[in-house]
Amino acid sequence: MSYVRLSYIAQDQSSIMHPFFTRPADAAQARPKMSAARRRKIIFSYAPDWILTIALAALFFSLDRVDGYRRQFSLADTSLRHTYALHERVPPVALYFICFVAPLLIQPVVNLFTVRSWWDLHNGTLGLILGLALTGSITQFSKITVGRPRPDIVDRCQPLAGAVDPTFGLSNYTICQQQDNSILKDGFRSFPSGHSSLSFAGLGFLAFYLAGKLHLFDKRGHTGKAWLSLSPFAAATLVAISRTMDYRHHWHDVLIGSVLGTVLAYFSYRQYYPSLASELSHRPYSPRIPREPEEGLPLHHRYDSSVDQSGIQTSRPTLTQRYTDDVAPEGVYELDGTVQRQTPPLEEVWRDRASTVVQEAPAAHHKPTADPIR
Repeated sequence: MSYVRLSYIAQDQSSIMHPFFTRPADAAQARPKMSAARRRKIIFSYAPDWILTIALAALFFSLDRVDGYRRQFSLADTSLRHTYALHERVPPVALYFICFVAPLLIQPVVNLFTVRSWWDLHNGTLGLILGLALTGSITQFSKITVGRPRPDIVDRCQPLAGAVDPTFGLSNYTICQQQDNSILKDGFRSFPSGHSSLSFAGLGFLAFYLAGKLHLFDKRGHTGKAWLSLSPFAAATLVAISRTMDYRHHWHDVLIGSVLGTVLAYFSYRQYYPSLASELSHRPYSPRIPREPEEGLPLHHRYDSSVDQSGIQTSRPTLTQRYTDDVAPEGVYELDGTVQRQTPPLEEVWRDRASTVVQEAPAAHHKPTADPIR
């Protein structure tokens, strides 16, 4: 193991041994102040993320006005003859406070007591909104295309007294006498459960955020950390169960919605944070824009060096050799309290791939063919 790696690990181990992962007092003096030009580059580099998440959120609300597909159903099906509940245990307004407002307020408090980083606040907020926007859009799109009847569809439909299914067939929404089209339209949006998916997306992201800050998987087995990290999932489970109590969803709808929200919450979390098993799980990923080198101070990295340990001049290391080591290029990406990125920019990946194809093309052109006689 090289000295560079030892010093890197020792530095990070000393920073994660603090109980609350607070920044050292001299953290502001560790690196030079960020220039205004670099700050603008970072803002512009993350502007598309915010635009896309806001567009997805707008798509979520706009799809609610679409009429959508309406499946046939049987008037004799007892699973569809439950009473329509006028007052839900968790109305939509309460759901928005539970899945969005609560994590949005809790995460800054956790940030204040742990890393105290404005970049962590940015990544946590962006990841939360991304997870909710993705979950809401996919859920709404599935609802209007699947068109599954809710358990209370017969009560919503209000068919004529004595109405029965056609012989050797099923009934459709045309037999309904319901005057409120919004109630009838919502009766065919059972799959998947939006309350379940959104609650698990928002509170699930909060759970992963807490687990990362508390180092849940640090192999020490603290029960308190486990309970604290999983408590948001308990609240999301209560919201999901309430949908079956109000007869708004079948249990299949609740299960699939919960899984969908959890998966997308973790997907969004990993866009901006390392694995929960990482020794630096409490830190967000560093910005995508490389750090500006200090004036007059050359940057020496073993990844960019063209001289080996024996002093012999060697060729420039390949993209794989430069980015597959355990330690990322030190100093390439900055901001105190962040995790160094170990993956190259996409532009460099494309350039490296193009050069590899050009170099391999002549060799493939002159490859000898097999002798058919032998």
